[in-house]
Amino acid sequence: MRPTDHAASVWADQQRFRSSPAWKLLSAAPWTLAFLRAEFTQARPRIPLEEFHAALDAFLKHLRAEGAGLGEQWGAPQYADAWVRSGFLARPLVDGRFTYEPTAHTARVLTFLEGFSGAGTHLNSSRLNTLLTSIEALAHETDPDPQARIRQLEAEIADRRERIARLESGGDPDLMPDDGAVAAARSVLDLASHLPADFKRMRDGVREMLHQVRREIMESSMAKGVAVGQVLEGDRQLRGTPEGETFRGFTEFLNDPQRQARFRQAVNEVLERDFVDGLTPQERHTLANLLRELRRQAGEVHSSYGKLSESLHAYVQSDEFRESQMLRKSVRAAELAVSASPALRARTSAAAVRLYSPAFTTVAGLGIFDPAEHVAPPRLADPPALTEADIHRTPSTPQADPAALRDAVALARRRAAGDATLGAAFATLPADQRHLNSLRHLVQTARTSGEPMDSTRYERLDYLQVDGSERAAYLPVITFAKDPA
Repeated sequence: MRPTDHAASVWADQQRFRSSPAWKLLSAAPWTLAFLRAEFTQARPRIPLEEFHAALDAFLKHLRAEGAGLGEQWGAPQYADAWVRSGFLARPLVDGRFTYEPTAHTARVLTFLEGFSGAGTHLNSSRLNTLLTSIEALAHETDPDPQARIRQLEAEIADRRERIARLESGGDPDLMPDDGAVAAARSVLDLASHLPADFKRMRDGVREMLHQVRREIMESSMAKGVAVGQVLEGDRQLRGTPEGETFRGFTEFLNDPQRQARFRQAVNEVLERDFVDGLTPQERHTLANLLRELRRQAGEVHSSYGKLSESLHAYVQSDEFRESQMLRKSVRAAELAVSASPALRARTSAAAVRLYSPAFTTVAGLGIFDPAEHVAPPRLADPPALTEADIHRTPSTPQADPAALRDAVALARRRAAGDATLGAAFATLPADQRHLNSLRHLVQTARTSGEPMDSTRYERLDYLQVDGSERAAYLPVITFAKDPA
């Protein structure tokens, strides 16, 4: 590769980075990064929505008291929504509750800032020893000379036997100093801190494929085989990335009970050592729950793969596919019935029958075919002309209209001269907007805005379905006590 080509490749990669959420986060207000770094740690990768909003409101109040120049028009929900739209945070639904967690880009930025602003150094004796051990292992595992590998293994055996003999003779073991042990433990934690971002990118890639499959199911704009082939190709490319290699290696680790047992035993023994007192409580918590947290994140990736498999199964088993299967079976049955009909003569070669028959005496008796006597079959009829009026799409529920819903809440509050329930706001909507998506939007708006909810009382809301029928939903009484934003 020419130097110019390499520079162009690096420039393209830099351009992609400048359009990523990571670059936007690094360019955001410093207090944004400070709050995210303080709230999200290795021991606390997720925060419930209400708790996150309360912490952010308290921090905003402190900033305004310090004269940070923040306006009063935005509160915690508005900032949190903006961060979700910018790709800084994700807001998954976990166990029936909305939570916030850093995206893969944000996790990498926070890890970078922790290493950049920390007081320690990356070049300590523990890391140098790890570097030496790793390069020696790499040289040994890639050496094609059997004799050289045998000599190295024998040297390792002799060294270990010497250590055993020294310990058996009453010699003191060479213990690592407490400072070095603390640095080594932090090196392990630093190495493990990069895994969550890899798992998040792997999970997000699988969820993107899941979203693509579900969109194809709704639109039915692509052949089944083509859509499934695209998903399989996307999965192959995703598994070929560095994040995919990391996930595959960790999956192999999870499938090996012996390695897991060794890992747990090593962690428990480390936590019993005296040098652990030199670690912070957060670092000790992260070390103790390291395997559990990695298993949880790997489980989320497997769960995403499970949902992807279910969507693919539903895609293949859709009505259109079943109808095409039935059509192919019917055509095949018709072909078999026609071929078995006694009215049809078997397609055997007339020339072959007459050639071995004693009935002819000359070649002229064979009745050789004359191409001049061929009569072309009649021309097939032209296919029917189709127009846009012949295209029929499956009806679907329209999307919610946020502006109309805000006006409905405001109208309901004016009529009630104060607080209004969700049912009262829903009833003010026109008939064509009283559907399920409008109902969902109102519930989500009320929940994210912190509106009060009384779970001891219920109200009935009637909404229209796609086919024009009416259904009833019974929801806890949610009250809109604030003007819609």
